[in-house]
Amino acid sequence: MSERVGYARCSLDKQDLTAQHEILISLDVPEDRIYLDHGLTGTNRDRPGLAQALAAVRAGDTLVVPKLERLARSVPDARDIGDSLTARGVKLSLGGTLYDPADPMGKMFFNILATFAEFEVDLLRMRTREGMAVARAKGKLKGKQPKLSARQQSHLVQQHRSGEHTIADLAELFSVSRATVYRVLERHQNAATPSTPGGQ
Repeated sequence: MSERVGYARCSLDKQDLTAQHEILISLDVPEDRIYLDHGLTGTNRDRPGLAQALAAVRAGDTLVVPKLERLARSVPDARDIGDSLTARGVKLSLGGTLYDPADPMGKMFFNILATFAEFEVDLLRMRTREGMAVARAKGKLKGKQPKLSARQQSHLVQQHRSGEHTIADLAELFSVSRATVYRVLERHQNAATPSTPGGQ
């Protein structure tokens, strides 16, 4: 007799995991046949809950997952899981849509979905990088400070030589740490002619 085994995963949001759990219950997955991973990313292949779910399914069973991105977030990962299910005669249900990865059309559909899942992750990473860049420009993000261009460094040195700004002022003006300001000034001083070692 075939059985339904469920799997759900979320990276951080516990509420999201609860919602996925409810979806699996609505798709007729028994409570004791649901395996969960919390706090793990889809790109992390070492997921104990997923390993347990894959170990629990047998030939003729169906692995039920709310969404493809909960199962795999890369084409190689999705293909490995699909190959494993195919070899064992296990069907896959994504959000209630059932298909057999052993079927040529089903396998193609699986690969297409995996491609979009990977694309979504890449988009998220790109948006995160862009958001961090904007936050740095507005001085709202602490952490590793961006490097100054040659033109910015030259401008910083000129501002320092004018005597109108303190080191703290320059650090705030250029959105860098005080240590960065000192490093820039030191580099420009070392680059000065040997005959003027005491110059600013």
